[in-house]
Amino acid sequence: MTASLRTLRSVDHVVMPVGSLELARRFFEGLGFLVAPDAQHPFGTRNACVFLADGTYIEPLAIGVREDCEAAIRDGNLFVARDQAFRFRRGEHRFSAVAFASGDAEGDLAAFRAAGLGEGDILSFSRRFERPDGGSGEVSFRLAFAIDRRAPDASFFVCQPVHTVAPDRTPLTGHPNGVTGLKRLVFSEPNPTDFQYLLQDLAGQRDVLADSFGMSLAAANATIEVLTPEGLGARYGCDRSPERGLRFEGIVLAASDAGRLRHALYGSGVGFEEHGGRMIVRLSEHAQSFIAFETEERP
Repeated sequence: MTASLRTLRSVDHVVMPVGSLELARRFFEGLGFLVAPDAQHPFGTRNACVFLADGTYIEPLAIGVREDCEAAIRDGNLFVARDQAFRFRRGEHRFSAVAFASGDAEGDLAAFRAAGLGEGDILSFSRRFERPDGGSGEVSFRLAFAIDRRAPDASFFVCQPVHTVAPDRTPLTGHPNGVTGLKRLVFSEPNPTDFQYLLQDLAGQRDVLADSFGMSLAAANATIEVLTPEGLGARYGCDRSPERGLRFEGIVLAASDAGRLRHALYGSGVGFEEHGGRMIVRLSEHAQSFIAFETEERP
């Protein structure tokens, strides 16, 4: 059955290119997160994921074996090709991609192609999954990509798990900082509505809310927000130059207890600021990209 572009999709995970998994682990553990053991992809990249109780996760992604990455690009691997291009243009310690959950990657790719977005073939792969108790297993996935040439710095794909036994991530989701899940993806672009149809097709959402700062639409489990440079500054205290292009600026996470979160952030040694009722952590000294935390329901 061919998937419909108007089937409401859930966000599965977000990708964050990093230079070192060891440093990324220190960063996230310092903020009060549990971090999964390192995992190796068969095409040269590595990750150390932060799994959340709502089923979403953050994927810090590093280059493991550069020669394998280069060979994968020559073979048409869009996951690695887009990652390498992002690092070249934008650097590291920023968010680069959003993966939506899929039960039918083949059908999703057909739907993307019908909308003029699909590119490449299905990427199928397996990797080992190490559990915190020392056990391990194998997980397998199929990825299908949606590409908008006007947005070279923001990648989108669907991720379909095809392993027979899903790994139990529960032991990795009880974060000491009280973070429970993903609330919002924050993008920026001087003219947000230029990307309205792209994001509607990806999220499967017809309804869009717009105001003077930008627009937002709801995926099945999170809000996607696209702000003007002025809106990004007003809502999250970030600067953005006026050149065109969709950029993935940050994520907003939900936390269960403000005191618990504040205690974790104060003890992290990582600077944070409070803006608009949110606690905001910059991903690096030189990047405006951020993780924001909210502890109460917001419009």
